Amino acid sequence: MLEIKDLTVRIAEDGKEILKGVTLSVPDGEVHAIMGPNGSGKSTLAYVIAGRDGYEVTGGDILWNGTSILEMEPDERAAAGVFLAFQYPIEIPGVATMTFLRTALNSLKKKRGQAELTTPDFLRLIRAKAAELGVTDEMLKRPLNVGFSGGEKKRMEVLQMTMLDPSLCVLDETDSGLDIDAIRIVADGANRLRGPGRSMLVITHYQRLLDFIVPDKVHVLAHGRIQKTGGKELALELEKSGYAGFAGKAA
Repeated sequence: MLEIKDLTVRIAEDGKEILKGVTLSVPDGEVHAIMGPNGSGKSTLAYVIAGRDGYEVTGGDILWNGTSILEMEPDERAAAGVFLAFQYPIEIPGVATMTFLRTALNSLKKKRGQAELTTPDFLRLIRAKAAELGVTDEMLKRPLNVGFSGGEKKRMEVLQMTMLDPSLCVLDETDSGLDIDAIRIVADGANRLRGPGRSMLVITHYQRLLDFIVPDKVHVLAHGRIQKTGGKELALELEKSGYAGFAGKAA
């Protein structure tokens, strides 16, 4: 279970407070969506869960399966099962996608004390998973994300998530910039990972992604706090009314 308790966060460089007491829980096996206007702190929350530099936690805690992860390095959080799918996946020229994925997977296995995959076993696994997401052999041979379209980059993020098999998946605006066909493919990949041993936090502006990844709960984040929580119907309400109703709810 993911438990976020009264989390307050500011930007380390200028001290600007972004999160002002975020509290929510995502039980095992559930998918929760976080929606909110630009600047509400959605991506900041995702980054802080993953352990990205540049943010200072000034209060509260983040517990994953009962253990605080705030003092863990990003690689330790990954070994504990945390995965972040970026809104804007970065390009890494000179690093083949296949090499990147094998190194990431075997590094994770090594940190967990598990046996690393042999080359034949890795190739069988990645080709099977890639085919499910429409990732071609040609894409796997190219440098990571270099020259990829927006949809291809997002599919690659979901492929990484599928290969690493995390128990906590945080998707930061995975639908950003995608057409409806790409959203279907990405959502199908995410839905394949739904199960009793995995929690998922889906961050999005729009309800359309939630037509395909149907959440158990929807949280509205505005002014640095969770302002409202409801079922999947809350996303439909927001699609009609927007976030104007939360404009005056300062934290």
